[in-house]
Amino acid sequence: MTDASSASPNPQPTIPAPFDLLKAKWGWIVALGVVYAIAGVVALGSVVMATVVSVLIVGFMMILSGVFEIINSFQFKSWGKFILWFLLGLLYIASGVICYLNPLLAAAALTLMLGISLIVSGVLRIILAFNMKSESPWIWVGLSGVLTVVLGAILLSGWPLSGLYALGIFLGIDLIFAGAAWIGLGLAARSKQA
Repeated sequence: MTDASSASPNPQPTIPAPFDLLKAKWGWIVALGVVYAIAGVVALGSVVMATVVSVLIVGFMMILSGVFEIINSFQFKSWGKFILWFLLGLLYIASGVICYLNPLLAAAALTLMLGISLIVSGVLRIILAFNMKSESPWIWVGLSGVLTVVLGAILLSGWPLSGLYALGIFLGIDLIFAGAAWIGLGLAARSKQA
């Protein structure tokens, strides 16, 4: 008795798994990870410059978003919605321009918002942890909430001076961890290929 799928004259092509696609490019993936890690080390070596670069990137994204908000405002038929979206776009553009005109002031403002957001997020995680005590990972949720509150408090306790270096440190650490992840992924793909 033959299998019906093997008797088919037009067999369906097999789609490789996503990890299989990475096997052939493992060297490029490792190289990308090395570039990320080096960029992270450079960012940590000059945190003020990395902070300025972070703010300029945020400013560019705000200007771009504002332009798209203004373009989108012309899609509305009513004047009320049109004015609201148009003004929102102008606000985004103005905020982005401020990031370019005075990046250190913008970094201080972003750091203040980040510190407040971290404290609020941490408190909410702690509350969530107390509400899930019967479930197993509640201690980790609570611990991450405490660490988030402490990090937010550290940022706010040094504010506005922390605005000079905080975003640069976060960028540097993020690039190093992203680089390590890419290197690990590339080496794992290489070992699967062998």
